[in-house]
Amino acid sequence: MNQINKVADVLAGADRFDHGSLSLVTCYDYSFAKALDGICDYYLVGDSAGMVVYGDADTKSINLTTLVRHVQAVCRGAKQTKVIADLPIHSYDTPDAAVLAVTAFQKAGAHGVKLEGASPTTLTAVKAIKHILPVMGHVGLTPQLLDEYKVQGRDEQSAQRILEEAMALQNAGCFAVVLECIPASLAQKITQVLRIPTIGIGAGPHCTGQVLVLYDLLGLYGDLQPKFVKQYADGKAFGRKALEEFVDEVKSGTFPDESHSFK
Repeated sequence: MNQINKVADVLAGADRFDHGSLSLVTCYDYSFAKALDGICDYYLVGDSAGMVVYGDADTKSINLTTLVRHVQAVCRGAKQTKVIADLPIHSYDTPDAAVLAVTAFQKAGAHGVKLEGASPTTLTAVKAIKHILPVMGHVGLTPQLLDEYKVQGRDEQSAQRILEEAMALQNAGCFAVVLECIPASLAQKITQVLRIPTIGIGAGPHCTGQVLVLYDLLGLYGDLQPKFVKQYADGKAFGRKALEEFVDEVKSGTFPDESHSFK
């Protein structure tokens, strides 16, 4: 319980933070988690692994067992960075299912979980699991619930609905809420209204923090390039160049040389 209180207290209210003070990236494996440990505030072990790791068309195919394995791997590498785990689709359809899923993530080492939407079922799940691990909400573009990836909340009615959903998640006990693919002005309003932090992804500069897919910002995953993604490196070109040099040296017989061989 002390760990739960400590994590929840760190993100207890948006008034404690300037906008942009929290940084999160998705992370799916031990090697990246260890190599980048301690740089950002949180790793999010997202169900986006279904797309960027397994090549699926969306996030709906990945299941709880698979994500638990990814959380275990990330937690082994992350000694300083806290880990939030995505609850995959249908894993919180009932309170009992939600408790089982969150308990599995807790045993895997996660410090919190995230779920999507603000339906009565989802809000009931939040109330059932928030005493096991802190819960992060997610509104706007919710990939588990939508078939088309496009900006949400552009008209007055849908904007009001997203605001109300964010407030409902706060009132149910979420410690933070992700705002995905909504107008910056709407994200600013939600951030001002809520007492808890907002984490933006395609939601403009006024959120309490920002999250991006690690493979996107490193330039490793080029199949889908949303407008809101900033590529901070050309990891694909870097990796290809290194592999090409290895292949060339193997073919020329210059690798392995004496310094890379045993006597």
